[in-house]
Amino acid sequence: QMEGKPKCCFFKFSSKIQYNKVVKAQLWIYLRQVQKPTTVFVQILRLIKPMKDGTRYTGIRSLKLDMNPGTGIWQSIDVKTVLQNWLKQPESNLGIEIKNPFLEVRVTDTPKRSRRDFGLDCDEHSTESRCCRYPLTVDFEAFGWDWIIAPKRYKANYCSGECEFVFLQKYPHTHLVHQANPRGSAGPCCTPTKMSPINMLYFNGKEQIIYGKIPAMVVDRCGCS
Repeated sequence: QMEGKPKCCFFKFSSKIQYNKVVKAQLWIYLRQVQKPTTVFVQILRLIKPMKDGTRYTGIRSLKLDMNPGTGIWQSIDVKTVLQNWLKQPESNLGIEIKNPFLEVRVTDTPKRSRRDFGLDCDEHSTESRCCRYPLTVDFEAFGWDWIIAPKRYKANYCSGECEFVFLQKYPHTHLVHQANPRGSAGPCCTPTKMSPINMLYFNGKEQIIYGKIPAMVVDRCGCS
C-alpha cells in the first residue's frame, strides 16, 4: 500500500487458456517484516463496473494475520472462482485491489527472565573471544542465484569464537556462510544451537515457481556443543 492508496493488480490472460479447465489459481501477496508483534488486516477486492450505488468492487477475501518480528511472509489467496469468471467474461477482468486498512499492534510487558542458554550476541566491533552469534546478510543476487524470486537477501547470522568442545556443523546454512563471508565463517567448535527456517519463492529445475519453507537457514542462537 502506497500513501494510503490501495494497490491494484491487473492480470492479462492469453486467449489460449479460455477453453481450458482451471484446476487451481492462487494470488500470492508479500507482507514485509514488522518490528514488533503485529496483527495485519488485508482485504482482497475484485474491481467491477460501477453500480448505481457507486460500488466499484466486490470482496474476495479478508485476512487477519498475526506476524512476529523477523522476515516477511508470503500469503496465498484462492482466486480460482474469480479466474473462472474472468475467462468466461473477459470484459469483467478489471483487476484486483489489495487494501491494508489498519494494523493492530500487540504490546506486552517484557518479563525478566534468565539468560541461561540464550547465547551471546556480538557485532564486528566486539572483542568477545567466546562463542558468539554475529550478524551476516546473505545476498542471493550477489551470488548470481537469479532462480530465487524472493527474498533476494536475508539475515542469516553465523557463529564464531572459542569453544571447549569440537562440533562439526551439519546445517545447510554453513554453505551460505562460507560463500558470503569466507574470512569470518564459523569454526567447527562454535555452532548454532537454535536455527529457524525462511519462506522462499523460487524456480525449480523445470522452471516451475515453487513456494516453500527452507529449514535451518537462520542462526538464532550459538553455543558450544
